[in-house]
Amino acid sequence: MVKRLLAIAVDIALCALSVWLALCLRLEHWVDLTPAHMLAVMGSVLIALPLFIRFGLYRAIFRYAGWNAMLSLAQAMVLYTLFFGTVFTVISVPGVPRTVGVIQPLLLLVFVGFSRVMVRYWLGGLYRTMLRREHLPGLLIYGGGVAGRQLAAALSRGSEHRLLGFLDDDVQLHGNTLDGRTVYDPAELAELIPDLGVTDVLLALPSVTRERRLHVLDTLRHHPVHVRTLPGMSDLAAGRVTLSDVQELDIEDLLGRDPVRPNTELLNHLIRDKVVAITGAGGSIGSELCRQIVACQPRAMLLVENSEFALYQIHRELETLLSARGEGLEMDSLLECSAPSVQLVPLLASVQDEERMTQIMQAWRPQTVYHAAAYKHVPLVEHNPVQGLRNNAWGTWVCAQAAQAAGASHFVLISTDKAVRPTNVMGASKRLAEMVLQALAADPAHQGTTFAMVRFGNVLGSSGSVVPLFREQIRNGGPITLTHPDITRYFMTIPEAAQLVIQAGAMAEGGDVFVLDMGEPVRIIDLAQRMVELSGLQVKDEQNPTGDIEIQITGLRPGEKLYEELLIGDNPQPTQHPRIMKAQEDMLPWSEMQRLLTALNEAMGRNDVIAVRALLQVCVQGYQPAGDVVDWLHSLPGNTLETTTA
Repeated sequence: MVKRLLAIAVDIALCALSVWLALCLRLEHWVDLTPAHMLAVMGSVLIALPLFIRFGLYRAIFRYAGWNAMLSLAQAMVLYTLFFGTVFTVISVPGVPRTVGVIQPLLLLVFVGFSRVMVRYWLGGLYRTMLRREHLPGLLIYGGGVAGRQLAAALSRGSEHRLLGFLDDDVQLHGNTLDGRTVYDPAELAELIPDLGVTDVLLALPSVTRERRLHVLDTLRHHPVHVRTLPGMSDLAAGRVTLSDVQELDIEDLLGRDPVRPNTELLNHLIRDKVVAITGAGGSIGSELCRQIVACQPRAMLLVENSEFALYQIHRELETLLSARGEGLEMDSLLECSAPSVQLVPLLASVQDEERMTQIMQAWRPQTVYHAAAYKHVPLVEHNPVQGLRNNAWGTWVCAQAAQAAGASHFVLISTDKAVRPTNVMGASKRLAEMVLQALAADPAHQGTTFAMVRFGNVLGSSGSVVPLFREQIRNGGPITLTHPDITRYFMTIPEAAQLVIQAGAMAEGGDVFVLDMGEPVRIIDLAQRMVELSGLQVKDEQNPTGDIEIQITGLRPGEKLYEELLIGDNPQPTQHPRIMKAQEDMLPWSEMQRLLTALNEAMGRNDVIAVRALLQVCVQGYQPAGDVVDWLHSLPGNTLETTTA
């Protein structure tokens, strides 16, 4: 009640003020209010207050008064102007100029409206909001194109950042404004950071080449700003850019290369209108193979996976993709498809289960099998060598025999660069899997199925990748843990790797070992430093003891190599695809391979890890274990399992 009485008193005062000011404006000098003038004041009050009460201006909660309250005020003032103007302009009152009936309502509208805005400003906390906004992270958008402007519009509706302007390489835009925001020269960023309070830069360059993006990132990494990006044009859905499209930089933004457009004929050769089986369908590579394969219009896809949850996830995702395609939506693939729906068959199975795999292959008789199932985490396999070997090598043998017996035309193994001169059981098991297929392909008794292997290095975003680990460590304030300062790795994006696997398999003639062109190897410590710098932070080391994130060297893990290789020999042969090579690797005849497999199987049955390692050294060229046996069961105190001295 007190607040309402105060508001009424203020409005009465504003009525008097607006009448006096209208008189001053009309007479062009400061005037003293005469009794005639007081009639205008009383008339204003007697007309305004009932209208304000009628339109609920005193029932509103002033601190939350918004557009509805302003609309009510405008409606009340329309009627006020009509009544006041009729009395003092149309009818007229002696001693009061007629123009006051026109000027005073306009002044009163401004005064009352301004009073409500000020009440909302002070009581509603708008001034505190504006003060807080001054302390929000200052942000510049790199790129003044359509994506940049749409991102600016999205930011203007948010309350987490303070948009300061744009950066753009176009000199004609420098100094101009886009949507009210200044466009700056990127070369001025060093001065803009302290002057404007810049903390973040968002890259809105979805259509630039990879080379150009890398150049921009290399420029920004030397400034203390957190860099994030919009995905490429192929990843952006049609429509407006939103804040949810902004993401942290991926390693492909830092180290990637422009992908080669896939050969459609090679992609479709082993898939279109065929039954295709994918083992390890829920894994990093297996799931991406499924996405690429479903876009190539197979008749049916057998999703073979040992993990129930992983199988559920990829099956649901593929159903969503097929549903979207059926509704005429664009699929997330380089291929555009419009074929009938694909039959998806999710199958829980272990590739080590010979009976189960035989049943699957005989029931569905797939023409093409992509064997991606594998244990691939080097330290874990080193601590569980028998299980790693049985899954990776024996699982390949089981699947290959089952596929061949079912009449499969092609069997493609997903291999790894760790199979080359391995220092760990994981790499040795994958090389042994390659050798099994090479021996089967060369044996006259095992003809009918074309066996091929595709070997490549690390894929970005796979389970166990260093990139999400580093990002999490940076987010937690460090330290970043690195096993060795000189460790290097090859990297490739998962979609590119999956497409190249499919295309390589289509070129197979039997026993082929294909090697993917991974580009140049990358020092992991350089990658870690760039990720820190592009997060707007500094590496803490001896040269910079006040930095933010420390890089700690923890030492090589069991079986880990400093450098990975893709070739055992030095004679790779080109293929019809510029990023796929064919290796010429030594092999063992099937009779000798079968004898070694039998001996290995017996040693694994006893969990005789030392004998297993010795046999692997015999059959896998270049296998040199990097350390002692670290199998958990073998090293358990009091272990009574039978072992053989190597």
